[in-house]
Amino acid sequence: GDILALVEQAQQNVDVAKAEKLATKISKGGFDLGDFRDQLAQMQQMGGMASFMDKLPSHMAQAASKTNLSAADKQTKRMRGIIDSMTPQERAKPELLKATRKRRIAAGAGVEVQEVNRLLAQFDQMQTMMKQFKGGKMARAMASMAAKGATKGLGGLFKK
Repeated sequence: GDILALVEQAQQNVDVAKAEKLATKISKGGFDLGDFRDQLAQMQQMGGMASFMDKLPSHMAQAASKTNLSAADKQTKRMRGIIDSMTPQERAKPELLKATRKRRIAAGAGVEVQEVNRLLAQFDQMQTMMKQFKGGKMARAMASMAAKGATKGLGGLFKK
């Protein structure tokens, strides 16, 4: 792996102003689906999970197989498609998403309603984690998320 290349790639692809704005939003507990979509887009701009894992030291990257990385990248694209099918108001306030809106979003994204529900569940977990930043309880939150299987939505990326 090449950590230096990963850092250089992040410096080239990460918009510092956007990152600072996001950090401010997170510190105030205002992480929404639009921010989540931006994070997914940024990951894709950096080459997706395969590119990211290739740059990690081999002992860290061993947990992810190429098949799982491909599935994670496909899942990321699907998640962006679902979020892109929402209105700005729905992205800002996911609690507005009732059955009829979920059906419309699923149809627009070309997925089943269950995938919309899965994305919303993942987002709820991530939002909970982001709120922990605010309270300085991040280590406990991450341990809790891992125990609850929060990495499931990444296409089984970290399966052994």
